[in-house]
Formats: sequence, structure tokens, C-alpha cells
Amino acid sequence: MTTIVLLGGNGYIGREVTQQWLTRDPSADFYVVSRSGQNQLQNSRIQNIAADVTDFDAVNQVIPEQIDYIVDFVGRPAKTDAELITVNQKPAEVMQKIAETHQAQAMGMIGGQLGPKSFVTLKAKLIKQLKTSPVRLATVNPTLVYGAGRSDSMAKMVPLLKFFGLFSATFKPVTVSAVAQELLDQLI
Repeated sequence: MTTIVLLGGNGYIGREVTQQWLTRDPSADFYVVSRSGQNQLQNSRIQNIAADVTDFDAVNQVIPEQIDYIVDFVGRPAKTDAELITVNQKPAEVMQKIAETHQAQAMGMIGGQLGPKSFVTLKAKLIKQLKTSPVRLATVNPTLVYGAGRSDSMAKMVPLLKFFGLFSATFKPVTVSAVAQELLDQLI
């Protein structure tokens, strides 16, 4: 049996990774830890758990002792530096500590190339920090991710970014299924 802990994992990228992983590994069990403990995905191999993903002790109490993989899906741009750290840095630090404590095979994280400079810079800094861990890190640094029902204001920019993507890979949007596949290929 493969044990996978997902911090966050309820958004469109986390759901896509979970669906692809369920197909790839019929022995995988998922522990999706989020503040709400809610998830659109329902499967006997998925346990949705409510816990503060910025608190190592809170997460460590609700997950199994044996962990093969852990992935941090928590993160987004924020209005203040304090919020940016809480929403992005703290869950990454919790992931690293859990991965090292439980001797996971690998940990994973989604970076980013587009967004406010503070967000992109912090994601790059976190990835650099996580790479110093003895636990292997899988990362994907997409531009704008679209598909899987994403319908916010950024998703409306996909046609324009596809055009700009013809001239620069920095702007080329990518499908959520491609991001999930790339992350999984690196993890397993």
C-alpha cells in the first residue's frame, strides 16, 4: 500500500493529481488535509481530514505514521507579506518537517512563473529551501494553469496567453492535466 498525504489538495490541481494517482496506483491511500476537511472527490481510498496545515503538530496528529509521499498544494498570491507567509511558506515548512520526520520517499510542490512578484519570488525561495532536504523534491513551475472547471478571471486570459505563448514560454498556459502528469512523473 502507498500512503500519500496532500496538504490542501481540494483545488483543481490537487483534485486532478489525486484522480490521476488513483488510476496509476491501485494501492494508494490518500489523506487530504485541509482547514475545511471538505473535498469534491469521494472515494473509499481518500480520507478528508480537517486540520490547520500551517501547524506541524496539528497535521502530524491526524496522519498515519508511515508516509510514502507528501505534496503541498496550499498557496496563492496574497495582499500582505504576513498573509503570503501564512498561506505559502508555513505549509511548505510543515510538509518538509513531516517528510523528514516520517522518512517519506518524496515530497512535491507547485511553484509558479506568473503572478505578483512577491508570490513568484517566495515560491522560488521555498523550492530552493526544500531542495536542501534529504527527502527528494518534485516540483512543477507552471505559468497559468487552466482546465478542470477553472473559471476565474485568470482563466479568461487563457486565449490571450496562448497567443503570447507563441512568442515566449513564460506566457504559455498549461492544462491542469499536464501539470498533474508532470508532478506525478517526477514523484513516482
